[in-house]
Amino acid sequence: MSVSNQNLALKRTVPVFVRPRTDAFLVKCANYLNFVETYLASMNVQNPYLRVLDSGAETEVLRNGKTLIMLGSNNYLGLSTHPVVVKAVKKAIDIYGTGCCSSRPLAGTTSLHVELEKELAEFKSAEASLLFSTGYMTMMGTICALAGENDVIFSDQLNHASIIDGIKLAKAQIRVFRHSDMAHLEELLAACDPEANKLIVTDGVFSMKGDLANLPEIKNLADRYGAWIMIDDAHGSGVMGENGRGVAEHFGLEGEIDLVCCTFSKVFGTVGGAVAARRDVIEFLKFNSRPFVFTASLPPSVVATVLASLRVLKGSPHLLRNLRKNAQILKDGLTALGFPVMATPTPIIPIPLGNDEKVFRLAWALEDEGVFVNPIVPPAVSAESSLIRVTAMATHTEEELEFALDRFKLVGRRLGLI
Repeated sequence: MSVSNQNLALKRTVPVFVRPRTDAFLVKCANYLNFVETYLASMNVQNPYLRVLDSGAETEVLRNGKTLIMLGSNNYLGLSTHPVVVKAVKKAIDIYGTGCCSSRPLAGTTSLHVELEKELAEFKSAEASLLFSTGYMTMMGTICALAGENDVIFSDQLNHASIIDGIKLAKAQIRVFRHSDMAHLEELLAACDPEANKLIVTDGVFSMKGDLANLPEIKNLADRYGAWIMIDDAHGSGVMGENGRGVAEHFGLEGEIDLVCCTFSKVFGTVGGAVAARRDVIEFLKFNSRPFVFTASLPPSVVATVLASLRVLKGSPHLLRNLRKNAQILKDGLTALGFPVMATPTPIIPIPLGNDEKVFRLAWALEDEGVFVNPIVPPAVSAESSLIRVTAMATHTEEELEFALDRFKLVGRRLGLI
């Protein structure tokens, strides 16, 4: 036997000590599932999340063969099923197929991507814009590319998770100011090193409460303390402002905000997002935002959806009028019934109940009666702020809204909520 074979034989006779496998990950999952089951059983309700729908995001949806009035969609203008939009999507698939099969910097940029970026920049009164594959990625990818360890980010307490995660990835210093508390924001800015790079980040419309950022005062403070401003206009784009251009238009600050982000999964009826800013900033992001560089490009059909939706929005001012009218009908009707409706300038209508059990019971009872709403509990809101989130659409008919309000009345009285 050769020396090498002898060594191999010796190795085979030596016992190999392997650390025994543990099922810690399975235990973690099982513990979570047990907690959820126990938690729901204590209230005698079913899990109200991941409910399966068998139709598009219209004013009426199908679930388990039953028609429900949809009061839980972010399809504010009803564009996801608009015939002009659907036609544009089909045409894009015929020309480009189903996807680019590449990242944007390599082979994932089509003429549609370039066209949409140009039109979005104009829509947002910016020099340029950049598409991301999700709205979440837009916020996260912009923040972590621009900010670093020596920079300071000032973040509203109720900002979306995509902002929080972007700050964590950037490893920037974070200063959280109380929700819309401008005195607290100024206190934090004043205490900051004057030479530090400072970025104030806020939602434009806060998606759970439906209120707006105090953009005029944020702009005043940013100018005073030398900070940049970044807004997540996910629920403001296509909704706020006379022409639907967003929260900056609503406050008369178009072209004065450094970074304006929008999401395509609300008004624009699909998935994806974009950031609008100065041209040099956009060029920097193209090669320094890792989520942009290393993610597959948006499919051309998705880009065509947003382009068509944007053009329908700009040419259909009646949609915004209908949206605001319908939101007011719901707000007035729910208030008249005695529900604790939070006053908001948006089509988001929160009904705070402050108790998870009440929220779940109301959501399920409304579904039984033909109305779909969203129950919102921690971690989406604080423990004492559980609520039912109602949203209006421009395409709701008065008959649909009357039916929904009648069901709210019936269920609210049955559950002792009004």
